[in-house]
Amino acid sequence: MVVEFILLGFQNLGLFRIPFFILIMFLYIVTVAANLLIFLTISSSSSHKMKSPMYVFLSHLSLSDILISTTVAPNALQVILLGNTSVSFVGCFTQLYFYGASTIMECCLLTVMSYDRYLAICRPLRYMSIMNTKLLHGLLTYSWMVGFLQSLITHTFLLQLDFCGPNVIDHFFCDIAPLLELSCSDKSLVDIEVSLVALFIGLLQMLFIVISYILIFYSIFHMSSKAGKEKALSTCSSHLAVVCTYYGTLIILYLSPSRGYSFNLNKVLSLINTLVTPFFNPIIYTLRNQEIRMALKVLLC
Repeated sequence: MVVEFILLGFQNLGLFRIPFFILIMFLYIVTVAANLLIFLTISSSSSHKMKSPMYVFLSHLSLSDILISTTVAPNALQVILLGNTSVSFVGCFTQLYFYGASTIMECCLLTVMSYDRYLAICRPLRYMSIMNTKLLHGLLTYSWMVGFLQSLITHTFLLQLDFCGPNVIDHFFCDIAPLLELSCSDKSLVDIEVSLVALFIGLLQMLFIVISYILIFYSIFHMSSKAGKEKALSTCSSHLAVVCTYYGTLIILYLSPSRGYSFNLNKVLSLINTLVTPFFNPIIYTLRNQEIRMALKVLLC
């Protein structure tokens, strides 16, 4: 039985190995620092606006981005620098668990943030009565619990599989699709469970976001005030940009045939999903939001 896996990572880097290593390290350090700064800014701010649900959700999104990057980046840096790297059976499944949990949690947070924007723009008079403290904490609990519990259920199925060789993963971290290809036992139950997760947590939540934004843009289009339209669009544009980037890479990755995971395109998309998107999230929200910029100045000064 397999006791360790070999990660191939990015092959044939040649002279680009060190520059690529420096680039990934830069992305990781800036991602963790920027997201941690946003979380601390929102958590420590005494401003009433920064205590609103939109910013509370954003602070938890920053924690999710830190978790995703930290789960993948250190292993990826080791693979880039040293080439083929071995990872223990337990280490591989631990990485897969936290990656799955943080990915699902990010999807849930983006969904509840779209619901928050829907209430704020389409139901402004009832916003405070609906999005009260109880519902806010309930949505946050939902996002965290679904992420970690669903990943635990998936792992329960995965641990029933046998891995008797080969043990080479053509990726820079332990992802579920290339790992399933190495199993020498029946994978039908795992495939069904993963498909149900993709349907109910991925596609249905994405559909919810799409419907929310259709209603949001319909309400904005019928606003009489130009200033009101601009303000409503500015509060949605950052979230919409993050949703398009994050869900776009997930759809291409996990709705493509499993054999495609040997191609470098899938590694690049995984890199965007785990490092580049968490890197740009704080930049997008900071540049588009005056309240966060002001709170950052107060914190840093």
